[in-house]
Amino acid sequence: MIFRSLLHAFFTFTFAAMFVACGDDSSSSGPEGGESSAVEESSSLDFAKPSSSADIFSSSSSWFATTSSSSWQASSSSSRNDEKDTSSVPSADTTKITYTLKRFDGPLSNPHKGFTVPTGGAWTFVPEFEYGPYGSLNNRAWDLVSYGSGYQQWNKLNPAKGVYDWTELEKLLNALAEHNMGYALRVLPYTPSFIKSDFPPQEEYDWTPPFVYEMGAKKIQIDLRGTDYRAYAPVWDDSIYIWAAKEFAKALAKKYDGDPRIEYIDIRPFGEWGEWHTSHILGSEMPADSVLIDMLDYYASLFKKTQLVLPSNGFGDVYTHALELGITKRDDGFIGIPGRPDTLLRAYNANLPTIAENIAGYKTMLANDDLIPGGTQKWTAERWVDAITTAHLTYYVLDQDNDCGYYFYKDNKALADSMSKVIGYNFTVTRAELLAVTGADNAASTAGKSADTTAGNAATNTLNITVTNTGVAPCFFDVYLVAEFVDSTGVSLAQIGESVRIPKGTFKDGASQEFSFSGDVPVGEANLATQSGVTVALSLFESEEAYKSDKNPTVRFDNDGLQGNNKLLLHK
Repeated sequence: MIFRSLLHAFFTFTFAAMFVACGDDSSSSGPEGGESSAVEESSSLDFAKPSSSADIFSSSSSWFATTSSSSWQASSSSSRNDEKDTSSVPSADTTKITYTLKRFDGPLSNPHKGFTVPTGGAWTFVPEFEYGPYGSLNNRAWDLVSYGSGYQQWNKLNPAKGVYDWTELEKLLNALAEHNMGYALRVLPYTPSFIKSDFPPQEEYDWTPPFVYEMGAKKIQIDLRGTDYRAYAPVWDDSIYIWAAKEFAKALAKKYDGDPRIEYIDIRPFGEWGEWHTSHILGSEMPADSVLIDMLDYYASLFKKTQLVLPSNGFGDVYTHALELGITKRDDGFIGIPGRPDTLLRAYNANLPTIAENIAGYKTMLANDDLIPGGTQKWTAERWVDAITTAHLTYYVLDQDNDCGYYFYKDNKALADSMSKVIGYNFTVTRAELLAVTGADNAASTAGKSADTTAGNAATNTLNITVTNTGVAPCFFDVYLVAEFVDSTGVSLAQIGESVRIPKGTFKDGASQEFSFSGDVPVGEANLATQSGVTVALSLFESEEAYKSDKNPTVRFDNDGLQGNNKLLLHK
C-alpha cells in the first residue's frame, strides 16, 4: 500500500536523524433520494519527497487559482427575403476557476478516529492536573487526542442488585463532550494489577460486585504469576456470575446504546482486565468458546447502535463469530509482540474499525530487552508506523501511562503529527474547479424568438471536486458533504446544489471520489459566483440536520484554508 512503501522509504533514509532521545522520566456513495451522487475512482495522491519528518505527508505547493474566460455567440442567418436580421442571440460567457490545494500544515484530529490517552475522570480537564490539556506542562499531546478512553469498575457502577450508579461516568462523559470528544468505555470485573500482597482486601482487585457472591456465585483461589501472592478470582462460567454480567449489560445498553458521547464499548465480563485471558492469575480458567459466543450474542441483541468491541484475546471461532455480528476487534499487544498488527486484518477486511493499544506504556517499552521469544520488543518509531499501517488502524492509544502521552509526544512530535493524518480516514481535496456559464440557456432557447418569449436561466454554476481518502481506513460513519458560496468573512450566502451523503464504510482508504454540485441562477438575479469577495466553502457534517440547523461542521479536510468553524475556503 502507498503509505507503507512511503513510510519504509522514509525510515530507510531519514530515521536516524529524526529519532529524538527520550525526555526525563519524572513520573511512572452513492445517491440517495434527492442527494447528489459520488463516483468512485481508484486514483490516489502523489506525494512530494519529504524534506523532514513533519513533511512526510505534505506537499510543498502553495495556493493559486487560474481564471479563464471564453465566449461564444450563437446566430442564425435571416431569410434572403427579409430586409433586416431580427434573430441575433445574446452571447454566453464561461468562467472557469481551477484551484490548486496545499495540505494542512500541522496535526489534524478528526472525530471517530485517531489517538486517545487515558482519561480517568472529569478531573482530567482541571488546571491542577499537570498532564491535562490545561495543566502546567502545556501538554500538546492533546492536540492529537480525538476521544477519551479508560476503564470503569463494575462494582462501582452496579453496587447492589438492580442498583446502578452512573454519576461519575456521567461527569466524565459530559466533560469530554464539552471538549468535542467521545469516550471508549471498558467496564472491568477484575484486575491483578492491585494484588500487591498475599490475600489483599478483595475489593482492591476483584471488581465483581459483592452481591454476585452473596447470591451464590463461586470464586477460586489463584496464585499471581511471578510472585508469592495469592488471591481469589471469579469462576467465570458460574451460572450466577453469567446472569449478573448479562443483567449489567442490559442496564448498560438501556442507558448508553446510541449515546453520541460513547465512541465504542468493549465487551469485558471475562478474565483479568476483562481481556478474555487469565495469564497472570494461575489456577483460573476461561470459559468454553460456547459461553463466550453466547455472551457476544447477548450483547449484540442489546446494542443496536453503539459499536461493540471484542477484547484482545478473543481469537479463533469466537473472533469469527464476533465479526459476523458486526463486533470489531482490538489488540493490546502492539509493538511488544511480533505479528500482532496482522491479527486485526480480519476486522479491517470485514469493513469494521480496528483498535489497538501497545503492550505497555511508552517509557516501559523503551527499556524492553528486544529478545523474542521470552521478552518483548522495544518501542521504535518504525515499528509504531508499521503497526498503524499494517492493521489499518482507526483507533490507537497514544500512550497508556498516566502522564497522558506527554513524554511520548515530547520525543516524537513531528512523526506523531504526521501520523494523525494517516490513522483512520483522512479527506484531502485534490482538485476543485468552478464553472460558471452565464447566458448559455438563454442563448440556446431564444434563437429565433422575440424578447418577450425568452425563457430559461441566466446562469448555471457547477463545482467539480475530487476528494481522496489519504488515511489507512474507511470512514465508519455517514458524512454529508456541502458546498456553499460564502462572503469574504466566511459567512454562508447560498448552498451550491444539494448535499451529498457518503455512507459509512464506503469511502475506502486510498480511493478518490468525484463530486459535482450544480445550481441555476434565475433570470434577474445576480450570480454569486462572479461577485467580488465571494468564494466557495466546503464542509463535512456528521448529519444533514447539523447543516440545516446552522451548526459548524465537525469533520475537517486535510487542506490549507481551514477556518475556525472547520469549513474549508477555496481561495481564488
